[in-house]
Amino acid sequence: MTDAKSLQWSGVIGYGLGDMANSFVFSMGLLFLLPYYTDVAGIGAAAAGTLLLTVRIYDAAADVAAGRIIDSARIPTRLGRFRPWLLWVSAPLLLLNVAVFSVPSGWSGAEKLVYAYITYALLGTAFSFITISYGSLAAVMTQLPRERSRLAAVRSLMSMSVTIFLASALGPAFRDVQGEALQSRLTMLTLVLAVLGMAFYAACFLTTRETVTRQAQPPAWRDSWTTLVANRALHVLCVASLCALAGAGSLSASAMYFARYVLGDATYFLTFALTTTPLGMLVSVLLGPMLVARFGKKMVFQCGMAIAAAAHFLLFFTSPVKPVLAFVFLALGSISLTLAMVVAWALQNDTVEYGEWKSGMRLEGLNYSLFSLTRKCGLALGGSLPAFLLAASAYVPNQATQDAGTLRAILAGVALAPAMAFSLAFVVMFFYPLSDLRFLEIVREIEARAMTRQSR
Repeated sequence: MTDAKSLQWSGVIGYGLGDMANSFVFSMGLLFLLPYYTDVAGIGAAAAGTLLLTVRIYDAAADVAAGRIIDSARIPTRLGRFRPWLLWVSAPLLLLNVAVFSVPSGWSGAEKLVYAYITYALLGTAFSFITISYGSLAAVMTQLPRERSRLAAVRSLMSMSVTIFLASALGPAFRDVQGEALQSRLTMLTLVLAVLGMAFYAACFLTTRETVTRQAQPPAWRDSWTTLVANRALHVLCVASLCALAGAGSLSASAMYFARYVLGDATYFLTFALTTTPLGMLVSVLLGPMLVARFGKKMVFQCGMAIAAAAHFLLFFTSPVKPVLAFVFLALGSISLTLAMVVAWALQNDTVEYGEWKSGMRLEGLNYSLFSLTRKCGLALGGSLPAFLLAASAYVPNQATQDAGTLRAILAGVALAPAMAFSLAFVVMFFYPLSDLRFLEIVREIEARAMTRQSR
């Protein structure tokens, strides 16, 4: 049955705290891992790019296994099917994040690379269990579209607040501190984040409730696979999200290099993060629900992608790049991208009911795992691309002045690649089969089927 009640704010805020904890790991990796590997740990750009691509694709595959395990696990009903994983995996995840940003400085290059592969792969495995359970939780908290949009907006708001915090804490450090001093600061920060993250996961567990019913017995793997194959809405959303996240990954991985070498001052990284991110959050939280109510989630996602693509094309073809003009284009792109990404979470929850309507089986964990798989593949492709662009140029780590080819490679990573990826996401979304009205009709049909079964 549909949960027809509005969610309590304690549950909504608690759910958002879970994504703040997620972002302690996710945002650290997205924004700072590549610069850390190349400029602090001393791993070559090409080796770092190959590492990021390989491990993130492995992480994506691990999501499917994690989704299947979570869907099949026998957990006492009073705990819920997804909430307990937040407690069980939080400590290993957050301590592994400390390890990832603590590459031993006295080791050889080969030893550092092996260490980086092992720690980052273990981190990704733990992150799969956390994110699959956390993402699936929203689909069983409520089936009301407006409430799902509220959960998506709040999780994005609180997640992006972490981005602002990390940019404030680490942006200046990459300019002012080098070597062992920077390593010590990173280790201390990740330890603090580990303590806070475990507290936030516990709060998420305590304040949220699973209210949407599902079948008592988990389906066989063959039936689960059949359900996924039939879910066209999920397929289209996954491909569109892969493209969008590839663009976002390239942008994020290039941002520090763009500020340091193209604009000439690492503090611009902090300036952009402190201005564009709040603007994106403000529009998403204040205008997002109204835009969704007026135009529907699909249209809002497409418009966000189209505007973001245009902004980044303009940035790439503007030469020479001035800080103020770069800020304008990046702010416009950030606002549009953030809005689209917030809507994507709500769209993913809707695909759970679409799959249930098509097959009769409700697979929150496996459904979310496929969505997460494609998102991670997008981030793997986009996040590693700047490393390969740098490796193909004459990039020299920590050298204040880079040659013209290197600057062009950095600009391609921060502007051209995202513009092309966002354009593809816009086109792919034309094939998404669900409108908000059709979604509500599907929910009513599912409920009618359940009532018919009960009356027999």
